[in-house]
This record gives sequence, structure tokens and C-alpha cells, in this order.
Amino acid sequence: MKQTLQWRAVALATSLSLSAAAMPLTAHAQPTAWPAKPIRLVVGGPAGGNADSLARLLADGMQKQLGKPVIVESKPGAAGVLAVNDLLANGKDAHTFLLIQGGIVSETPLAYKVSYQPFKDLKPLAQLSRNGLVLIANKDFPASNLQQLADYGKKQADGLDFASYATGMRGHTSGMLLGQLLNIKMKHLGYKGSPPALSDLMGGHVPLMMDGLTTALPLIKAGKVKPLAVNYPTRMVQLADVPTFKELGYPQLAEVSWFGVWSRPDIPADVQARVREIALQYFRQPQVESRLREMGMEPGTDASSQALMDELQKAYQRQQALLRSIDYQPQ
Repeated sequence: MKQTLQWRAVALATSLSLSAAAMPLTAHAQPTAWPAKPIRLVVGGPAGGNADSLARLLADGMQKQLGKPVIVESKPGAAGVLAVNDLLANGKDAHTFLLIQGGIVSETPLAYKVSYQPFKDLKPLAQLSRNGLVLIANKDFPASNLQQLADYGKKQADGLDFASYATGMRGHTSGMLLGQLLNIKMKHLGYKGSPPALSDLMGGHVPLMMDGLTTALPLIKAGKVKPLAVNYPTRMVQLADVPTFKELGYPQLAEVSWFGVWSRPDIPADVQARVREIALQYFRQPQVESRLREMGMEPGTDASSQALMDELQKAYQRQQALLRSIDYQPQ
């Protein structure tokens, strides 16, 4: 009996010893919980701009849900390419994400020479906001609606100048398309960003511009420029009295721009799903939607990553056709 008890004691001690030895190996084999460190949100735009403001909203929501710091870093320049390069270099560990417009896939690679593959290297996780372009004129311009613009433009032998915030982007091609549709000559003047273009518009140095509502809205409200038509599928809440090109008979000018949060496509699927879930939930809160409208944007949709990429593929093809029609070469 005594020997039996001794044997059982030895067996139990051996078993506990083996279990203790195995514990570090088991713990080591388990995946590290995400996030394991602070998260970076890289912004494809300047500090204080629209993308930066959206990133700070998203950072607030992520910090509350994840309990980790979320650091917003602006990477302006090269039409968003610098921010993309940062994501591709640092985003493999699933702690760096990108906040930028969908045009980084559908417009930028056609306007500029880039090193990334737009439909392979980037993945949109969630659409945060939507917005459109608005055709605005100098307040002294002799036309106050699209028909008057068409009539006036046809009388100008040298054509009508119009400004855009970037050569080769939609502010440029939308103006050229408008000229084709109205059968008037439109001459493009490309600027580096909306502010200098808007300054020249208000100063009377250029009569027309196709600009984003977010930057044009304050000037419209102040009476410094006048809106003629909206390049968006529906009337915008902020400009309820301004018709869309679509309702005026030009459905070709009914494009949607949007901001989203992006990742590399090769990070874990559960991390992608978690970031998407947090983004959509936070950006559907009434106070956040109200803030978006103050910024000249509409709330985004819950479209899937694949649906967003399908939409961008179609936008890419349309933009490519327009640029080819004016013999544009990437810069």
C-alpha cells in the first residue's frame, strides 16, 4: 500500500512537471492579440484638410473600441502616392492603415506615373463619406445657370477657361467632358490644389471651376462664387436649390467621390473585418453624420470591399477613356 502511494505521488509530480514545462510552449504558439501596439492612420492629404479631419474622427472611434492609441499622420504630396507608399512599406503587420479618396485607385494611376498596382496592392475596408463636384463661377460671370453658360460659351471664339485642383484628375476631365456635352470649347488651367484655383476664381482671373463641395461650400455660402450645377447622382443637402447635371439632361456627369479606410490586402481577414466594423458603426452615429454634412459630405454606404473595387474599376475605365479623348499623358 505504501509503495502504491509513493508511486502515485511520483506519477503526479511528473505529470505536473511536464504540464508546467509545456505551458510556455503552448502560450508561445497562440497568436498575439490585435492590436499589440499603437495603430497608425496615414492620411493622403495635408494636416487640417478633409482627409485629416475624417482620420481624426475614425481615430477617436477606434481608440474607444480597441483601447489602444491611434496616431494620425499626414503624408501630403504626389496626389496621395506618398501615403500609399507608407502603407505598403509599413502596413504588413496590420497596425498601419490609410485614409484617402477612392481616386487613389481610379484616377491617380492614370494621371501620374506610380509604382503601385492600384487593384492589387490596396484594399478599401469601409467607405466613410461620399461627396461630389460642383461647377462654380466667378460671381460676376454673365451666366447663372447651365443653359446660359452654354449660350454664352458658344459665342466665345477662343473658348472658356476653367480651373481644376489637379491636372489629370476628375476636376479636369469633368470640365472637358462638360465642354463636349455642351458643344463649347473649354480650356483647362491646372492648379496645385483647390485654394490657389479658388483664389484666382474669386479674383476674376478664371471664370469657372469644377471643385469639390467641401472646399467650395464656404465660398458659395459667403456669396463669393456661384454654383451652376452639381456633379453627383442626386441633389446635395447643402445645395438643395442647385440642380444636378443629371436632371439637366447630362447623366454622364453624375460621379461620386468618396473617402475610405484602406489596408494592404494581405493582412489577417479578422483584422480587416474588425476595422471595417468599427468604422461603419462609428460613422453611422448621428453626431458624426451631422459633422460630415457640415464638411460638405454625405455619409458613406456599407458597400463591401469587393463592391467598392468593382465601382472603382468602372470609374477607372471611364476616366481612362476621357483622358485618352484629350490625348493626356501621365506626368
